[in-house]
Amino acid sequence: MTPADVGMAPGLRRRTPGLRREEVAQLSGVGVTWYTWLEQGRPINASPQVLDAVARTLRLDQPEREHLYHLAEVPYAQGREASARAVGAEVQGIIDAMDPRPAVVYNARYDILATNPAYRDLFLLPQAPGTGVPNVLWSLFTVPAEECPLVFRDKELPMMVATLRSAYGRHVGEPVWEGFLRRLSAASPYFAELWGSGDVIPPGRRVKTFRHRVVGELRMTSVSLSVDGMPECRIVVYTPDDEESGVRAARLRGLRTT
Repeated sequence: MTPADVGMAPGLRRRTPGLRREEVAQLSGVGVTWYTWLEQGRPINASPQVLDAVARTLRLDQPEREHLYHLAEVPYAQGREASARAVGAEVQGIIDAMDPRPAVVYNARYDILATNPAYRDLFLLPQAPGTGVPNVLWSLFTVPAEECPLVFRDKELPMMVATLRSAYGRHVGEPVWEGFLRRLSAASPYFAELWGSGDVIPPGRRVKTFRHRVVGELRMTSVSLSVDGMPECRIVVYTPDDEESGVRAARLRGLRTT
């Protein structure tokens, strides 16, 4: 495994062609000390989730993954990698109840698993090729820049890609993830450029400015909420950040009802 294999810059004065220990730890989302102890076979408690992350980073096949579990003395169960592709009626009911606040459920890849009417007022939701579900990154990176609903596109899109990369370390080598990244990089040179930067940030509160062709600009604060029982999924809710944006959001809702 080389840095280029995982989209990282090799850097200068590199002594090894492969991944450094700290790079494996970073991509797997674990501490360098903990990963060092794992390599050394120390008596630490290695959870299945962490072992899966290391296995994905190193692109282990099933026999290699099973061997890793055996070395860590953790029972191996197949099928633990499946990610959520839909939400239940309870979660859908929660985001519907948030209307007129736009709300959406994303997984770690920004696939759109559920929306409420207010969210659909702000966004068009084209499906990402190869996944069969709408994806907000695909939507934002493949429309012409002048049609992007984000006003400060050159600020917001790099942050979203850095958030995507923060999750990617747990999915390195997974066909769905690798195929999505490959197709989006081919469709959007700008995404490919940002992905190659290697920046990483976690999800969090943001203030974003949207443009709507009828009501104008809306400044919205986004807040992420975890979803119990749906690992790596989050509800994102948008609230008007100022009075004028609240008025325009109400106008947007009025357009829907009429």
